[in-house]
Amino acid sequence: MDQALPASGTYVCHGITWASGEPRLLLAPVPGGPLVYAGVMGVRLGYRVSGTGRWCTGRYRFADRVRVEAVACPDRAPAEAGGQCAACAGQDEFRFAHQFHSGGHVPYALAAYMVQPHWLYLATFADGTTKVGTAANPRKRSRLDEQGALVATYLAQSPDGRAVRFLEDALTRRLALTQTVRSAAKLTALAELRDLAPARTAHQQHLDHASEALSDMNIPAVPELWNPPSEGDLLRTPGTGRVLYPHDPREGEHGLTVLSCLGSQVLASPDGDGELPYLLNLGALKGRRITLGAQFSSPPAAVQSALF
Repeated sequence: MDQALPASGTYVCHGITWASGEPRLLLAPVPGGPLVYAGVMGVRLGYRVSGTGRWCTGRYRFADRVRVEAVACPDRAPAEAGGQCAACAGQDEFRFAHQFHSGGHVPYALAAYMVQPHWLYLATFADGTTKVGTAANPRKRSRLDEQGALVATYLAQSPDGRAVRFLEDALTRRLALTQTVRSAAKLTALAELRDLAPARTAHQQHLDHASEALSDMNIPAVPELWNPPSEGDLLRTPGTGRVLYPHDPREGEHGLTVLSCLGSQVLASPDGDGELPYLLNLGALKGRRITLGAQFSSPPAAVQSALF
């Protein structure tokens, strides 16, 4: 349920979600309780990270034949491989989705979910890197919103999840398009953003080549431009003053007011006056146990602008 950022309390952070159409921190209360979807735009986020360990971020379950929903770890247990505890990993039927088209175990609920239409897309980031990806129809919008791209295009609609993943792999082989982009690379590219033209040019080139490759496979490309959410406008504006956050958001105390959000990358105002906004990745908090509170603030730091 969407709500304001809690004023206090301890939570396992599940990172940033765009499932509701705007960026929200997904928080699992400790020791228990329902997940909290807390808005971050224009909100001062004061928190302290507890320890250095990582905690289970639960699993996804099928809400019906076409939707999945997040479920908190009932034990708020320490994380093992893949960011989950063994119990949550064992119950997470959605984890087989990425290997669905390659054979192997397919739970009934996943098979039913994959029958629905899926979208093939290209997303280009601030450094011109372009990835190819897929999204189930209910996730058409939120999947791209969470990527943190500058420009993106839906290439084609596929009848099901198996067919779209074959197309994704085919474009990776033919055009050497990646299927993943590291958060650190996205952050660095945004820090150095001076001109949108190179990313737009790279995107159009990849789009032309991908459309041609699909045509060779007798798949008609029907390009549909992704309309980026307004919450990221400031981050997508070249010349906007910004500096990389000089502290590790995964440890210690922090206090920042979020001004703009692109995927999980945020531009945030420090508590002090006259300082340039900070650029940081709130996705780095995934799996961390944090305590919220207005009393927490970031340590002072002398920084130089990444743009000027």
